Amino acid sequence: MPVTGQRVVRRALGRRLTLLRTASGKSRREVAEARLGISEPTLHRIETGKVPVTVANVRALCWLYGADESVTAALAELALGTSQEEWWDTSPAIPEWFKLYVGLEASASQICSYDGEIVPGELQTEQYARSVFGAEQSVDSEVAERQVKLRMQRQKTLFSRSPAPRLVTVLGEGALTRPVGGAAVLEAQIAHLRQVARRDNIEIKVLPWSVGAHAAMAGAFRILDFDDPDDPDVVYLESHVGALYLEEPAEVDEYRRIFELIRKDAIPVEDYR
Repeated sequence: MPVTGQRVVRRALGRRLTLLRTASGKSRREVAEARLGISEPTLHRIETGKVPVTVANVRALCWLYGADESVTAALAELALGTSQEEWWDTSPAIPEWFKLYVGLEASASQICSYDGEIVPGELQTEQYARSVFGAEQSVDSEVAERQVKLRMQRQKTLFSRSPAPRLVTVLGEGALTRPVGGAAVLEAQIAHLRQVARRDNIEIKVLPWSVGAHAAMAGAFRILDFDDPDDPDVVYLESHVGALYLEEPAEVDEYRRIFELIRKDAIPVEDYR
């Protein structure tokens, strides 16, 4: 499977550097005059995600903007991905790739997702999320609880946006039959899905077992659309240790085709059971 993601990383890095520059009160011309070896046109291309960025340039800009070391280190790590394929496979900063997704999620105008085994994070109840993190058994209970709180905060941020993004979710029936957290937690989760689906901007459907073989059997995925024509739409694929970001038009179009096939065969969550 072709893997591309440099432009996604460049876009995320460019936006963060733009925010830092704006917060510092500096214009692009002032940055160019600071003798960092970065011209005004080059800075424009960096901030708009058009070019790869070196770690040295990121550190120089962060120094000029007065960023602290933790921010500088995170952006320097991100800079590695602006010119390398599969940077997520080699980066030890796993939280950083998720921060990238959250940033994309926070600016997407529409998110279409398919999950066959689990209710996606943005639609989970707190008890369901707690059961999911507990099942991983890779962190202690205190860390797991922080992850639950972070997930709830992510939901709050997403659903309080104005204008609200459109969410179109297709769940495999397995996600609504596996008793995550027990029968009571699952029933509360299904009730939550039905309630959330009443919102005008949210569509939740269930792909029943009776459909049999279907187009998305290869696994879960998300398609993020953006209003800005300069921002390429993105397909997001997550694993236990990283993520893939696909943005070539042919790749995105293929996932759209697959999504529409399963969406057509799925039933509204309100009609499930």
